[in-house]
Amino acid sequence: MVSAIAGRRDVASVGRWRVEGWWGQADDAHREPWPPTPVPAARLVRASGAALVLGSTQPPEVVDQVAVEASDVSVVRRRSGGGAVLVGTGDAVWVDVFVPADDTLWDRDVGRAANWLGRVWVDALAELGVGADCYDGPFLASPWSSLVCFAGLGPGEVRVGGAKVVGISQRRTRAGALFHCAALLHWDPAPILGLLHLGSRPQGQAERDLAGVAAGIADIGGSAGLPGPTAGAVEDVFVRRLSSV
Repeated sequence: MVSAIAGRRDVASVGRWRVEGWWGQADDAHREPWPPTPVPAARLVRASGAALVLGSTQPPEVVDQVAVEASDVSVVRRRSGGGAVLVGTGDAVWVDVFVPADDTLWDRDVGRAANWLGRVWVDALAELGVGADCYDGPFLASPWSSLVCFAGLGPGEVRVGGAKVVGISQRRTRAGALFHCAALLHWDPAPILGLLHLGSRPQGQAERDLAGVAAGIADIGGSAGLPGPTAGAVEDVFVRRLSSV
């Protein structure tokens, strides 16, 4: 139904939502402005190259510059918090969602603000045959969560069998709340760990620690021997479910 194509394009309204597909560099996507008049909106982003996206408070020192340059991966920074995410590799679906401050979905409580969005993802995954739940408790940290987004769990984020499949970070202004969503299609911690400074901790141990903290929707959906959902299928069903709220 809706998918990103080369160049930015606006898409006809879906329900009360303004939905657009966007294709380009990850850094440009994070600089892309939202409409001057705040309206409920979603942006389906297809990054044109691999990028390591740092959370707003992560210092540059977490990045292994030698490994990044050798891998031809760009490093960008989002304006919301949390750990690093690797995009543009085909392993995650990137969706940004904006809710104006005067909208019925707005919640001034940061700890509850993303719960409605997590439930939309749960409904979308159910339509794809993946049973998931929305976590609504306090943030759960791990020894790796300050470094890697999917190593921690926050309110509104989505799990399958205890493994995180959708990460959500948020940025709030007077105009509203912007939620960055990353829905994993595949999960392998090795590529992102190979781009980060791990201190004295060996990468092999880190990979073992993080192997089970997250899971890929396509891998789960394809576990019965059938192909898992594609990025386009995940985008389409998410937009369909979003249009009902």
